[in-house]
Amino acid sequence: MLLTNLDVRNAKPKDKIYRLKDGAGLFLQVEPNGGQYWRLRYFFAGKERMLALGRYPEVSLSDARDKRLAARKLVANGTDPGAKKKEDKRIEIFKANNTFRAIAKDWHDTNKSKWTPDHAERLWRRLELYAFPDIGNLPITAIKTPDLIPVLRKQEKQELLDTARRLAQVLNTVFRFAVHCGLIDQNPAGDLRGVVTPHKATNFPTIQTEELPELFKKLNNVDALPQIKIAIKLLMHTFLRPGELRKSKWTDIDFEGKQWIIPAERMKMRRPHMVPLADQAITLLKELKDITGNCEYMFPSHHRRTHPWMSENTVNHLLIRMGYKGKLVGHGFRSLASTTLNEKSNFDRDAIEVQLSHMDDDKSRAAYNRAKYVEERERMMQWWADYLETCETGKAPNPKTDTVIPLRSGKRGAI
Repeated sequence: MLLTNLDVRNAKPKDKIYRLKDGAGLFLQVEPNGGQYWRLRYFFAGKERMLALGRYPEVSLSDARDKRLAARKLVANGTDPGAKKKEDKRIEIFKANNTFRAIAKDWHDTNKSKWTPDHAERLWRRLELYAFPDIGNLPITAIKTPDLIPVLRKQEKQELLDTARRLAQVLNTVFRFAVHCGLIDQNPAGDLRGVVTPHKATNFPTIQTEELPELFKKLNNVDALPQIKIAIKLLMHTFLRPGELRKSKWTDIDFEGKQWIIPAERMKMRRPHMVPLADQAITLLKELKDITGNCEYMFPSHHRRTHPWMSENTVNHLLIRMGYKGKLVGHGFRSLASTTLNEKSNFDRDAIEVQLSHMDDDKSRAAYNRAKYVEERERMMQWWADYLETCETGKAPNPKTDTVIPLRSGKRGAI
């Protein structure tokens, strides 16, 4: 006799488990604690099996019968309903644990030791801002190429062309990581060429060499903390990137050896970098040491617990106050030094590139060049410091360095 809704509703717990049968293997199991559970008894491959169909009243009598019908159809088609249920549950757990956000986090954690902290933070922030809101909670197996196009186009509509391009690169890398981990078979971001409008790269704004005297005049007269002024002058003297300078520690400076050695983990290219220190740079560092020498970092922040070093905006804000908004940023001093040295000195271009810490694709050649150009770089940095001093003071450069490396006249000659 088939069950009715009233039978199920009036089922009361007893001292022992008992069953109310509905026929064709379906029954309601009533337990002493009051729990009521739908069960289906069926046979597959000659063996009796049991399938849980849910709890009453979340699963009604009608729902239980529908599930019984679906299970019997699976058996008729040669599929074990119990095994299918386990597989479906496994897939759901897999999807929940393998969302795009989860895989991106795994990729980021796996690779961040290869990056500088700033670069690692920028990559994660890019995903948080531009990818996770749209695809972060989607199973990585469910994401296809058409799902990625609106994500990129959203940035293009805001005229963030470079952001869209960089985001496409990060997506490609994360999905490639998923392929290597065996989570997906194909990379949906593998070929997004033509989807993103090409971005025309622009250089960091900088001034012309002839404008250096005016820059020094403004810098020396502006009302600002002396350590910030020294930071700007050291950027000029060392060719360092602003982030490399801001995070430097006093232990990086070898005053006796006249070298500034930055460890690989703080360099953009993830290799240690040595800066020969000219006499003027040493003087600036000694002035700075009188101000911040009791701190671990050369340019400590006022908020040392959360941000131990000077903000990335400090230098640029001072340059803006000096009237250089849109004309010069801290990173622009590297271009200024490169242009001036290439145009006005006879130093080897490769020595200049090594001092700028530009990557050499051949690691063996890169190591060889760094060693080969040490002496030349020492002469070059002193020449450059003398040149800057001339721009700042108007005095003639040091005769010793000026005669060793004359200003260019005609073709580039050997050193």
